Amino acid sequence: MAFLEMRGISKHFPGVQALDNVDFEVERGEIHALVGENGAGKSTLMKVLMGVYSRDSGRILLDGKEVRISSPKEAENLGISMIFQEFNLLPHLTVGENIFLTRLPRKSFLRTVDWKKLWDNASEILSKLEISLDPKSLIKDLSVAEMQMVEIAKALSVNARILIMDEPTSALTQEEIKKLFAQMRKLKDQGVAIVFISHRLEEIKEISDRITVLRDGRKIATVAVGEVTEEEIAEMMVGREVKTLFPKTEVRKGKVLLEVKSLTRRGVFEDVSFYLREGEILGIYGLVGAGRTELVRSIFGEDPVDDGEVFLEGRKVSVKHPKDAVDLGVGLVPENRALQGLLLNMSVRENIALPNLAKLSRKGWVLGFRERSVVQRQVQVLGIKTPSTEQKVLYLSGGNQQKVVLAKWLERNPRVLILDEPTRGIDVGAKAEVHALMNSLAEKGIGIIMISSELPEVLGMSDRVLVMRKGRIVAEFTREEASPQKVVLAAAGGKA
Repeated sequence: MAFLEMRGISKHFPGVQALDNVDFEVERGEIHALVGENGAGKSTLMKVLMGVYSRDSGRILLDGKEVRISSPKEAENLGISMIFQEFNLLPHLTVGENIFLTRLPRKSFLRTVDWKKLWDNASEILSKLEISLDPKSLIKDLSVAEMQMVEIAKALSVNARILIMDEPTSALTQEEIKKLFAQMRKLKDQGVAIVFISHRLEEIKEISDRITVLRDGRKIATVAVGEVTEEEIAEMMVGREVKTLFPKTEVRKGKVLLEVKSLTRRGVFEDVSFYLREGEILGIYGLVGAGRTELVRSIFGEDPVDDGEVFLEGRKVSVKHPKDAVDLGVGLVPENRALQGLLLNMSVRENIALPNLAKLSRKGWVLGFRERSVVQRQVQVLGIKTPSTEQKVLYLSGGNQQKVVLAKWLERNPRVLILDEPTRGIDVGAKAEVHALMNSLAEKGIGIIMISSELPEVLGMSDRVLVMRKGRIVAEFTREEASPQKVVLAAAGGKA
């Protein structure tokens, strides 16, 4: 008898059968990978287990006894904890407060918060996880990777018997992933059951005992990790053969589109210079904290700079605000699509149309027929899976949300497109689609800057690779010169 059993779970949303009679089980002391394309039902199944969603039908058993879970609090009381794909942190509170938000230690007689105990408790769990963060730091001041580590600390702080991890490694460096996996193995040895959701097949093979594959809301198979190859897992996920994730095509490079000279933002990045040509995919790699995202945010006008110059097609430009960048033909797909790239409670139509209202309007009135035509074209071109263009973006899968972000920029026909972690948190099939789209944009002469923490993606898709470390560009490689060893060595500050 399995420790956790989910039997015949079904869940329907308007226009979507998210889960269709799904069975899933996990043993004590097992790391069980749950995989599938975006929209396959992985997160929905786990949210049913957490009491976030009510199931339409099916049963949940713990230790052979049926349980009814109607809220995350009830799940937590049963020893079930989940690290959600989208962060669930309060930005203006501290790391320690976020970890123990619902369990703040109190002084016995006044019931006021025992701050010393809170900081001590937070320091203890951060230390156990080898996370070098100050418990008094505000969440809003952390990087995406640091926020992810706080989410992990928060989930583990409740001494869970079942721990669900939804894409926990998507923003972590290799060193941070190694530490996380070591912690997962310790928890496994202590009898904790771990459900591991990831799109990184090499990680699934490395850390998991068994794998369950979902596709279109249905269970396809459960297999032992040693019984299948990465290619076979990918094919079960997408229902077709995945030839390659990095279908790089050679494109003739044109004139220099963008040139950055000695760009500096003191304390963040310094003396950064590079150029980007027509039809070129320029990869930027670096460890977390290297300054990659901060650099492109400044180029896009999100953050101010202290020194340096930016040229577009040979003309010096002043970009003080994102609107300036957009007017100049520069687009940015940010690393955190939910917070920075989308209005989640607005529809697919509204999100795509919003940056394009000038050409969709006449005398201040949006022309509905033109708006519908533009949005429908982008939905078809990018293969956005949605029951309707009126569907709220909130209810789309991660991969389809990313396509909506891309759609709104593609409709503007940018000359330069900056992609910050373009495939973070999306599945193997959607990754291949995004990579193919990058090729087609490059063929049209668009210059692409791609930031990625996934080294195979950087090496597979880039014409040139820039390596950043501590706010500086420390190395540049052509596609032919770049190798995993050279790039990682440069990023880590090693010597060849």
